[in-house]
Amino acid sequence: MTTVGADDARYHELVARGFNGRFTGAPDQVHVVHSAAQVAQVLTAAVRAGKRVGVRSGGHCFENIADHRDVKVLIDTSPMRAVHFDREHRAFAVEPAATLADVYRTLYYDHGVTLPAGVCPQVGAGGHVAGGGYGPLTRRDGTVVDHLYGVEVVVVDASGQAKVVTATREPDDPQRELWWAHTGGGGGNFGIVTRYLFRSPGATRRSEPEALLPKPPTRLRTTFVTWAWADLDLARFTRIVRNYSRWFEAHHADPRYGSLYSTLHLNTHAIGAVSMEIRFDGGRPDAVDLIDRFVAAVNEGSGLTPAIEYQDDLWLQATLGARFDTGGYDRHKSKSAYLRRTWTAERIAIVHRHLTDPSFEGWGAVDLYSYGGRANAVPPAATALPQRDSILKAWFSVTWMDPATDDLHLRWIRELYRDVFGDTGGVPVPNADHDGCYINYPDTDVADPAWNTSGVPWTTLYYKDNYPRLQRVKAAWDPRDVFHHPLSVRLP
Repeated sequence: MTTVGADDARYHELVARGFNGRFTGAPDQVHVVHSAAQVAQVLTAAVRAGKRVGVRSGGHCFENIADHRDVKVLIDTSPMRAVHFDREHRAFAVEPAATLADVYRTLYYDHGVTLPAGVCPQVGAGGHVAGGGYGPLTRRDGTVVDHLYGVEVVVVDASGQAKVVTATREPDDPQRELWWAHTGGGGGNFGIVTRYLFRSPGATRRSEPEALLPKPPTRLRTTFVTWAWADLDLARFTRIVRNYSRWFEAHHADPRYGSLYSTLHLNTHAIGAVSMEIRFDGGRPDAVDLIDRFVAAVNEGSGLTPAIEYQDDLWLQATLGARFDTGGYDRHKSKSAYLRRTWTAERIAIVHRHLTDPSFEGWGAVDLYSYGGRANAVPPAATALPQRDSILKAWFSVTWMDPATDDLHLRWIRELYRDVFGDTGGVPVPNADHDGCYINYPDTDVADPAWNTSGVPWTTLYYKDNYPRLQRVKAAWDPRDVFHHPLSVRLP
């Protein structure tokens, strides 16, 4: 274990390596750990000293969770990146700082399998999995937590002593509720994850490793479709957004399109275009035809001829080549929503008005991600991730560089989000149209009555009816509330 204080040359690198440049903490010490035993050692000492603890794995958190000003002891798990087959549990073990690139590469090269996790190769498994991660294969194979067999986590008991616990989904496991809480309950709530164990529900302990997780496509057919803002008026913009959403209403469970992953990027006018990215199983003999049908359905009636580019790659090459990089625009704000059905024309017009606001020249977007399929085949209470009947996920984001323009960019995204959901108090309350928010896109504004006037608490937006159960897990496994942050599960 390496312990770094503020006078160490490495200190700033360690405290400032988070994704969002808006937040940089000032802990007394950073502990770079290599094992669960070292995590337990640091935790016990920090609790006895009365110091607030934060933990970082990949560092892609969008809010001030690890980088909160009150965190005095930061536990950095970045050396814990192993991915291997665990013979004891007959499952694949993934340590918390393993990036998704590490996970995809190792699982595929060693065993020809994969996980339906996220699109960004740089994201660490630690927080991604705990929040119920999803990605390009989710419509075909479910969310990543639908394949979570177990979790090794360092918890702190009522006496302040840290210990290492392994919880699995086995019905007779006395720690099973701790496993359940990590299937979408969010990071930084119950303990510090030091290892995830993955095995698909249909697999058995007797299965060979190659049969324990899904197999990826051999090739990916990637399609990029672009509509220039210069060609888009409100009517055409509305037509494209509604066509896209209505297609998923009609086809979210269509098995022919199970491998379809797409994003409709509704970018600000400063970016110059609205675009759509599509990934599809390129090994299907009908891949080109199915993609062309999808693109035609989205563009139907717009009167436009979009620019279309095709790319055909081996699956792993295409997956590892994906990027989530703001190009130096390291200051960031995100918001989210689950969509149960297509937005109304009035709601789309609000999005259009904010994206084309001539007074805002920043880099922002409302991205509509494909969802549904196998993700919707799991009951809401089977995992802590309760949103199980949506067709799309919406991600509202804005990025910028200059701290002097923080207020400008924050005001733009806050007002956009408030206005889009103006009929339900500024947030996507669970109803016929929406189903709350995604905890892996944390947004502290939904806990602020200035921006959430719905009367629906933020805990319902993220966790719905699963929240009381999460609170019971919290009381059982973190009775001292050692692990807390602005959006953490509260003790009952």
